[in-house]
Parts: sequence; structure tokens; C-alpha cells
Amino acid sequence: MKIWFLSWEGDALGGKDTEEGRRKHSAVDGLVGTLEWLIVAFATTLVFIVFEMQAYTIPTGSMAETLRGAHFGLRCPQCAYRYDYDFLPQYYGLGRNATPGVNVDVRPPGTRCPSCGYRSDSGKRRPVLKGDRIFVVKCLYQFAEPKRWDVVVFKNPLNPQENYIKRLIALPGETVEIVDGDIYIDDRIARKPRRVQEELWMCVYDNDYQPVNPLAGNFKSAGGVWRQPFVNAGDSKWNLRADGPTVFSLDGAADEVHTLVYDTRTGNDFKATYAYDDARFHPAMPLCSDLMVRFDVRAADSSATAGAVLSKYGLEYRGRVDFAGMMRIEKVLADGSAEELAVRAIDIDPDEGAKRLRFANADHVLVLEFGDERLECDLGDGRDDAGAPRAVMPAVRVFGSGELKLWHVGIFRDMHYINFKIGADGRKAGMLRAAEGSPFRLNDDEFFVMGDNTPASLDCRWWDRPGSANAGRTYRMGTVPRDYLVGKAFFVYWPGPYKPFNDTAIARTMERNRGTRLLKMLLNVPDVDGIKFLDGGSDD
Repeated sequence: MKIWFLSWEGDALGGKDTEEGRRKHSAVDGLVGTLEWLIVAFATTLVFIVFEMQAYTIPTGSMAETLRGAHFGLRCPQCAYRYDYDFLPQYYGLGRNATPGVNVDVRPPGTRCPSCGYRSDSGKRRPVLKGDRIFVVKCLYQFAEPKRWDVVVFKNPLNPQENYIKRLIALPGETVEIVDGDIYIDDRIARKPRRVQEELWMCVYDNDYQPVNPLAGNFKSAGGVWRQPFVNAGDSKWNLRADGPTVFSLDGAADEVHTLVYDTRTGNDFKATYAYDDARFHPAMPLCSDLMVRFDVRAADSSATAGAVLSKYGLEYRGRVDFAGMMRIEKVLADGSAEELAVRAIDIDPDEGAKRLRFANADHVLVLEFGDERLECDLGDGRDDAGAPRAVMPAVRVFGSGELKLWHVGIFRDMHYINFKIGADGRKAGMLRAAEGSPFRLNDDEFFVMGDNTPASLDCRWWDRPGSANAGRTYRMGTVPRDYLVGKAFFVYWPGPYKPFNDTAIARTMERNRGTRLLKMLLNVPDVDGIKFLDGGSDD
């Protein structure tokens, strides 16, 4: 773009042929160049926003924890585990999707810590934090096909003036069915890409976070007293306080296996609950049997072994690392023997120190990781290939032999899509669209979306009337039409801000002094841990 200006030449400016004239003309050229640059930058930015990319603020918690709407940023008063809780505007006399200012303080209802299970009913006033702010690539789907697991922005078919954001689950021509929390496409399980799976793990228990007052009450176990949920099985000899309460140690013989069992009667169980949601609905949540256990481990020598056992539908699988240099995934048979499913030789350098060990069972795939090494076993993508789905409480065990130390011990669960309605009384109240036994077939140019916060997401499962279109036409109920896709969300550039000095003398002084309003705004800083790319589609 070229901007033309009249040339100011003459005696008043000194003329071009004098030294003073040349200086003044150079200054004018510089000003013209700057104006040209500003106009081009503004025009480019405008085109970029209108046609390519746009920033959005997340209003609700339907995609939590991947994306947070207006929420309370909490920290457990007992174990200090940090978690978020949904801000529901209707509870405070506000309209649907209303987002209060950052400096509005209200009292959240009772919440339960997703790690130690402590129920907090303090009623303490807390700030409401804004939703995450994201960048969305617009018009992408005019040139490339949407991919399953993309986080997409689309026009709400029931009210096209609203933009919604959900995860893309099923594509045109596919049949989708929700079976025990998993997605089945054309009767085969749909596996999440590795990066998406990493985003969706949710805490069941993290041993790094220990309550400061285990006798305080309001914990899950009998009498409200907190107890270590990992316990020795039988005559096992694990020391659960080797170097304080967060380190487990074993001093045993190389040929003797010692086992720790995670006790769901004491710790959080494996229900598909969300700390982000109202705890009153937790009892109605189904069991989630796709689990992951992880810990850092250091062995004294190559004779030691370490690993974990996960059960699903009553079947047990074992991931084991032999420090002599072998990774194994096994199926535990009824008589206690093992069927080897996958094995891999690795190099283990004892001088490298501790390494992270993870064993996971998700989407019918077993994954054992040790440091940078990875071993997988595909159990099959058919409905019963990992056992017939049934509501059996899963089990988690950690085992080892020889001399070991473990720390950063934690258990996590996978995303679990809910396929039934929950009534106002917190009980199961009917099935949703695409529920088990009622597969839903998509036509051409129809998509099926759901929120990551599956118990609290109004999406294709719920919609009870056809979508609105132009000229009195409608779109099929329970679908997102292709021409309502706005774009793909790809980056959280400004996570929900928090108040680093909230409830301090500084904050109280600022509340009393209106003249510090600008300073108060500056003290609302983004949660830098939440700055991230949004994964989806594939691992390519």
C-alpha cells in the first residue's frame, strides 16, 4: 500500500538543495514512512482478525479443566493442592453466562479437594476469576477437514448468535456411541492422540500433598480423619515414611516382591468426579477404570524391580521394570501367574539416578514408560477386547523388590464421558443421545461435539430441538452443521487471572482506597502455568 502526499518544497522549509532543506525533507519522509507502516499494520491486523484469527474469552466451565470459564481459584486448606471451582452465575442472581469483573468477591459453596478429599465449607469470600482467553484460527475448516478431538468454536445451533466451544467427537457419516466413558465410532473405540490424552488426565490422589491436620475432620474415611490411602498388603515391608511422608522405601531381597495397595475406602475413589463441579452430584458419577499411576524410582542396584498393577473389569495388568534392563507388560491370570503381553530390553545406567515410571490403561491400550523409554500393548479396539464393560471398582497397586525409593507417587484417571442425565436430586435420570445401546448416526456435513467437563456440558447429547437455519429451515437435532463451524481453538494466551495478594493487608488497603484501582488491575496477573497450546486431531 502506497500513501501519496503533496511534496512540501520551498523557501519556508528551506528547499531540497540546501542542507537544512534536506534535513527537513528527510524528517517528512520519516513521518510519511511511519504513517504508511501504521496504516499497513492496522489493515493487516484487521484482515487477520476478521478472516484468520480471533481472540475469545471462555464464559463457562463446560470445557474444564482444559479451558476454564469464570471460576474460583482455590487451594486446599489442608494439603495445599491447587484446583479450580466453577462460578455459576445463577447461584448469585446473575444471568446465564454472565461473567463478573475480576474484582467481584463472592463466597463459593462447599468444595472437595481432588487429592486428599478434604471438604471445605469455609464460606470465605473469594474473587471470581475471568475465563481463559484463547486464540481461534478462523476459516481453517474451509481449507482443511476437521479432525476428531479438535477443540472447535461453532455457532450454537439452538441460538446461532452465540458461539460455543467444545471438543469434536464424531465426523460426517460416522456412528457414535458412548460406552463406559469411552467413544466408539462405527463400533470401534476411538483413541485419543497422545498429546490430548496428556491434557485430560485428572488427579485421584497425589502423595506430594499431605494434610497439615489429618484429625481435622471432613475427610472421607471413618470419623473424618485422614489416613494414608496406600497401605501394605499382607506382610509387605514398604516404609511409608522413609524420608518424611512423601517418600516410600523398600529394603528387601531381590527375590521377594512387596506390594502397596491403594485403599479407596480411605482415599478418593475412582468415580468420574470433577472438583470443578458441584460436589452434591459426585455420588451419581460412574466409575472410571481408565487409570494411570506414576512415581519417580531409584534402585540401589540392578537386582531390583519396580512396577504397578491396574485392574479393569476385574482383569489385572502389570507394568514392570527390571533394573537389569527389561520392561514388561503382563496380564495377571486367575492363578496368579502372568501372561507376557509386551517386552523390551533397555539400557539402565545406575548413575543416572531416579527416573519417572508410569503405567496407564486408557482406550484399550496399556502404556509403560520409564524415563524416555516407552512400551505399549494394544488390547484391541473392539467393545469387549479389554473385557466386557461392567461396574467393578478398579484397583491400583504398586510393587517392588530389592532396595528402592519412590516419591512423587500419584494416581490419575482419564476423561469419562457421561451418557446419562442427572436429576436435581443428584440421581441418574434417563439416558442421553448416543448412549450405550442407542448409537447415533451422522449424515453428510454433520458433526457431534461434547465438552471435556462432561457432566456439566450442554452439547449434542442434550439438545432437545432442531437447530435454527436461514429462511425457516432447521438442522437435525443433536448435530452441528458444517456451515456453523467457526474455527479451531489452538492457544490459551491469557489464562484466567488470579490475585497474588488477595486477602492480604495490601489487598485490603487497596479495597479501601479507590485511587489504587489501576494498581489493583495490574495485580490481577495471568496464571502462567495455564498458557498452552490446545492439542487435538492427531499426533502428526
